[in-house]
Amino acid sequence: MDGKRHALIRTLAAAVGARLAAAGQTVTVAESCTGGLLAAALTDVPGSSAWFGYGFVTYAPEAKHRLLGVAWERLDGNTIVSEATALSMARGALAVSGADIAIGVTGIAGPTGGTPECPVGTVAIGWAADGWEHAATHRFTGDRSAVRAQAVVAALDGLQGRLGPAFPG
Repeated sequence: MDGKRHALIRTLAAAVGARLAAAGQTVTVAESCTGGLLAAALTDVPGSSAWFGYGFVTYAPEAKHRLLGVAWERLDGNTIVSEATALSMARGALAVSGADIAIGVTGIAGPTGGTPECPVGTVAIGWAADGWEHAATHRFTGDRSAVRAQAVVAALDGLQGRLGPAFPG
């Protein structure tokens, strides 16, 4: 990961942590293609134990199903990288962890695994809280490391944009 992107991730994670702490809220993450990088970014922030308690790395479809309760029909080759799956992962993480907010990330970091419909670099991210959810699909470029780092940035940036006084929950 390049230095600029790493610095951006540190900055975003610290900002998210400060907002969570100020609101007295907690976050959990359910990751696939990022392989724990999102949880690592959040727990790199000093004091993160006050607002981060659970992280799920559910790389395999079976893990998504068994640990997060994602329905098998979401986990076939055509829908595993989708906003619906990312939201299912986030909902499952909320249910298991009891956190206030969850992020679900699923995608294809490459260099193989893409299809014409879902090329390498496709990442779906879902954010969920009690009574509120949102998802987005991104098409990132670069090698595997770059795609994973861009996904972490997008997940943190999306959460930061949803935190604060107007955030439901």
